[in-house]
Amino acid sequence: MAVNDILNAGVQGFEFARQSAEQAAVDINKATLDQQSEQQVAQQRQLQGASSNEGVTAPVGQPPRLDEAVVDLKVAEFNAKANAQTIRTADEVLGTLIDIKV
Repeated sequence: MAVNDILNAGVQGFEFARQSAEQAAVDINKATLDQQSEQQVAQQRQLQGASSNEGVTAPVGQPPRLDEAVVDLKVAEFNAKANAQTIRTADEVLGTLIDIKV
């Protein structure tokens, strides 16, 4: 495998990790907002004297789970670190090859 291929693989892996981290951050934000909305609705119902189960409808889509989103964010962090090390190593190898040829 050529140094250029290794470098490209590291860059592509790092970009994928960045996208995964971004998606996990969006999911964390959405899950947090959904939780806050549910708490506000429950508080409104308590203030109005309604039962907490009264008039509850199921969400249309599956909301992201906060715990899964945090795990996804941590996985993306580890992937980014691993790919950054791959890029660093390819850079060092390339630098060594250039020094040898000069």
